[in-house]
Amino acid sequence: MMKKIMDWTLILLIFAGVTLLGNMIGYDIYSFGAVPGILVLIAIALLGMIMEEYIPVNIPAVGYIALIGIIISVPWFPGSAYIVDWTSQIELLAITTPILAYAGISIGRNWLDFKEMGWKSLIVAILVFIGTFLGSALIAEVVLRIQGII
Repeated sequence: MMKKIMDWTLILLIFAGVTLLGNMIGYDIYSFGAVPGILVLIAIALLGMIMEEYIPVNIPAVGYIALIGIIISVPWFPGSAYIVDWTSQIELLAITTPILAYAGISIGRNWLDFKEMGWKSLIVAILVFIGTFLGSALIAEVVLRIQGII
């Protein structure tokens, strides 16, 4: 189990570094202001993954991570004001960039498996990508028009 925790920690630290870099480049939030928030997010993620391993209920780690995040950010939780302030220094898109890159690498590693599914799966994948893009663009258009930005 200790090896898993070390592996998870290493991956989370890599994500943290890329997130801090993206936060700094994209949003002018320099690393020192975002470090406490990133450390809180790493601790929450690690705790959630450990809970998934040890609690004999069939709940994915993401469920535990979300539950922990909700509990420690509610106003009645001791120190929640600090936690919310620290984590608000990290932009959501700065976090999603390394996660999506990791997902892309994972898919790339399994490219042979993907290729064995045949040409029909390629068409489905292309349609999913197009649908996701168009759906996201439509939602963005509606929200920006409602806000009067465009």
